[in-house]
Amino acid sequence: MTLESLATASFVGALVVFVSILAVRFAGKLGVPGLLLYLLLGIILGATIPGLSLDDATLATVLGYSALVLILAHGGLTTRVDQLRPVLAPSLALASIGIAVSIAVVAIPLIYIFDFDPQLAILLGTVLAATDAAAVFSVLRGMRVNAKIRTLLEAEAGFNDAPVVVIVSIVASGAWEQTAAWTVPILVVAEIIGGAIIGVAVGYIGRFVLPRLALPGVGLYPIAALALIVFSYGAASVLHSSGFMAVYISAILIGSAKQLPHRRSIIGFSDGLSWIAEIGLFVMLGLLADVGRLPEAIPLAVGAVLLLVFAARPLAAVISLAPFRVGAKTIGFVSVAGLRGAVPIVFAAIPLGLGVPGAELIFDATLIAVLLLLLIQTPFIPILGRKIGVCLPEQARELEVESAPLDGMSATVLGVDVPKGSALIGVFVMEMGLPQGAAVSLVIREGTAEVPGEHTRIRVNDQLVIVATQEVQLATEERVRMLSTGGRLARWYGFMGSASPRDQ
Repeated sequence: MTLESLATASFVGALVVFVSILAVRFAGKLGVPGLLLYLLLGIILGATIPGLSLDDATLATVLGYSALVLILAHGGLTTRVDQLRPVLAPSLALASIGIAVSIAVVAIPLIYIFDFDPQLAILLGTVLAATDAAAVFSVLRGMRVNAKIRTLLEAEAGFNDAPVVVIVSIVASGAWEQTAAWTVPILVVAEIIGGAIIGVAVGYIGRFVLPRLALPGVGLYPIAALALIVFSYGAASVLHSSGFMAVYISAILIGSAKQLPHRRSIIGFSDGLSWIAEIGLFVMLGLLADVGRLPEAIPLAVGAVLLLVFAARPLAAVISLAPFRVGAKTIGFVSVAGLRGAVPIVFAAIPLGLGVPGAELIFDATLIAVLLLLLIQTPFIPILGRKIGVCLPEQARELEVESAPLDGMSATVLGVDVPKGSALIGVFVMEMGLPQGAAVSLVIREGTAEVPGEHTRIRVNDQLVIVATQEVQLATEERVRMLSTGGRLARWYGFMGSASPRDQ
């Protein structure tokens, strides 16, 4: 690349990103998912500007994997272990048994009714079985869906990339017919377990190291956290395990750490990278598409969508969730809310890059299927959620506590935002009952900082600066969260002036 080409690439790339960002607001007014506009933008650019078209499926797959790592990292960082724990088993069932059911329901009719090539039928069924983390995160987090159901679907999207990419790689390889069918589940499980082990190891390393770094700049913490998460992907891939599983699990563990320093900066940084990855991923996949080939794939895409929406996804939800005594409303919503996006298209590019005969048809059919699902399925989900009662009314925002270590002082600064609806509003500083070794040092109100006294009353949108020794940091955070929920009544459940066992 020359300096001249760099200037052109910077101009075009920045313009595409800016237009894509504006498309988010435009899409919201039309009730169309922004991800759909990104994909259409890539298709239009590739069709109208020949120099921007992308014909290297292998490069697209590599870039797609890189984007998925960043998207999964953000999803994991914003998922707490205590939220995941109640839905872990059902989400894993959806990401394993559900995947198998979905593949079978789509592939078998194509093979035995429409006399479709078995390899291509299994590939199409497999890539369409994967729900998309970017689509799930962007749609569900704007709907106020019941937290348990939302976490279930997000965890499924985070977990199911791992088995799908293994199956696609096996089926797309030249030796797939010589691989015994019974060995495929073993390979899938082995890679997932290996990735999970590496993810747990890196996650706990991050939980131990990050609070103790005391880095000279706040901006270094997000880089350090993301570097560890990306390292988990590389380590797992080198060891022939699931890198996607390692990324998701390590991100969950790091994001759930109670002593994670500068949490808001880390989440904000990963959020920005995730948006860039989503925009770039969808636009790139649009550039990879060949508009002239698409009409030929429309019948296959429509048939696959009908099988997926009316048979494969509902059956997968029922079979996967029934053993866990999940309610009918949850199963019904999960049956509809299995969102597809860039992930199936990225996985469809794998056989395209390997030169599998007929891979172009699979890629084109997958692209059209995703377009149809984003256009038809996504706007229907909020309507269904309200009808069956899985969407909740507006609630007060959760209390946010930001922490940063003080180098050489064995102390931590806690930043607390007091949101609307918090029970902390109206509480006097003297009533907070922080543990010995912690104190409210500043109250920032409407841009003005003041040193609080015992009779300073906390108001909505106040920002509290609390200094605590490292020994009582966790107890202090727990006490503040308790006050945000119980207000003055928290006095009956906690302590006054010294830490109690229940707060530790």
